Amino acid sequence: MGFMDSFKDKLSVAKTKAGDLAQQHGGKIESGLEKAAHTVDSKTGGKYSEKIGSGVDKAKGALDNLKDKGSETASGPDSAAGPATGTDSATGPGSGTGSGTGAGTGTGMTKDDGPSA
Repeated sequence: MGFMDSFKDKLSVAKTKAGDLAQQHGGKIESGLEKAAHTVDSKTGGKYSEKIGSGVDKAKGALDNLKDKGSETASGPDSAAGPATGTDSATGPGSGTGSGTGAGTGTGMTKDDGPSA
């Protein structure tokens, strides 16, 4: 078995696990997305409400795709569900909603790394 075959097998297992987790905890994930969106929206004074909402919608779409991948792979490759359509990843545009809460502060250097910028 070559490197790529091994990599594809491991990736398939990871997709299945991610899909299963998305199915089990989808409600909690969506709740967290909503909470993060509300927090960011209130911190920015509603200035970016439309973009935040769009990002949350895209993240929920990616979550739904993960849920589908979990149920699809759980039913096996010979299932009647057929191949999935769309992207294979939840890291597309808009999936990073809620980021930026405290990001970008500091220099990234510790006391032992040398002089601070």
